[in-house]
Amino acid sequence: MPALDTDAARDAVRERDALLDAIGECADAVAATWDADAVADSDRLTPVLRRALDDAGVLDALPAVLQEAVDAAGGSLDAPPVAAPPYVVVTSRGPLLRATLDDTRLLVYIDCFTLTENTYRRRDGVTVTVETA
Repeated sequence: MPALDTDAARDAVRERDALLDAIGECADAVAATWDADAVADSDRLTPVLRRALDDAGVLDALPAVLQEAVDAAGGSLDAPPVAAPPYVVVTSRGPLLRATLDDTRLLVYIDCFTLTENTYRRRDGVTVTVETA
């Protein structure tokens, strides 16, 4: 398989403005539940973010985003992705989309929180990073 075009995959995800805005809104709602501007416990963040993303219908939309990223990168999936591991995982930083393609993995990080010195803070916006592993 030729090298995957991670830039094209990232651009495909970034074109999903409404979905990225919805992820940002979910992250804002989660951060609004904190008593301070940050939390140190990922258990206070991850399940609440997952629930917010699920309630907003974001989790159900993410498999299509992963498929678009894989297509844009020049890869192909053996099976359609679903809104559950291993394809879609909610981490303490935001959704992580994973696709296994032959001998490599395409990873799409949609980060809405950042971790600094064991403290989670709401990012200014939502960032999209795509890499292979």
